[in-house]
Amino acid sequence: MAHYRRRRRRRASDDVENHDRWLVSYADFITLLFAFFVVMYAISSVNEGKYRVMSESIVSAFRNEPGTASGAMAMINPNNPAPTSLSPQRNSTRIKADPARLVKKEYLRNLAKELNQALAPLMAEGKVRMAEGALGLTIDISASALFLPGEARLGLGAVRALGAVGRVLATADFPVRVEGHTDNVPITNPQFPSNWELSAARAASVVRLFIDTNVDPRRLTATGYADQRPLADNATPEGRQKNRRVAITIESPTPDLAVDVPLAE
Repeated sequence: MAHYRRRRRRRASDDVENHDRWLVSYADFITLLFAFFVVMYAISSVNEGKYRVMSESIVSAFRNEPGTASGAMAMINPNNPAPTSLSPQRNSTRIKADPARLVKKEYLRNLAKELNQALAPLMAEGKVRMAEGALGLTIDISASALFLPGEARLGLGAVRALGAVGRVLATADFPVRVEGHTDNVPITNPQFPSNWELSAARAASVVRLFIDTNVDPRRLTATGYADQRPLADNATPEGRQKNRRVAITIESPTPDLAVDVPLAE
């Protein structure tokens, strides 16, 4: 009987309704709602750093408008007529000159003058042509001033002239490219099977002479092109004579260092 009463009291206490249970659900709902608004605020908030950068960029753009100075507002005088055109040179972008580059260009200009003096005898005979280009200074020397027909050994006069050139190049630090060129007439020399061997041997002879005059071998290259890069038409004797040549190119470190001094031909 006592056991039955205890079970009944326990069941009665369990049946008592808890009226505060809704607070738990309400608290959870409020927490989720707060988190939702925090996320929405974070998404919609302005990035102050990005806004500042954008603002500064806009201000800088307006300050650098052409026709105004230091961001000042341009004042227009109604009594003065407005300019109808602007000089392209005034509007062109000015690039600051690199001091080292200017020094090298001046050095290359002086080098060209010294080479003019060294080759003056051959220039007087019309055997040398000098020209400047984007890659540097090129000296075209007629093969008749350097070699006998079908040979790659330098003559005595050529040794003296190229020796003077080599002594000038020995004081420089520019790369030097030597190219041998021929006409399109096939060679009939047992020493050289074709014009390829002849042109390469002639370029190598000039390089060897430069090395003997203390030009750094690491700055020298020798190449034979045979008749593949003519200056004139091989159909005429005059054209073939122009094509038989040795080209010496003093290369500029950068393409914009080409000298602009007047060169004799």
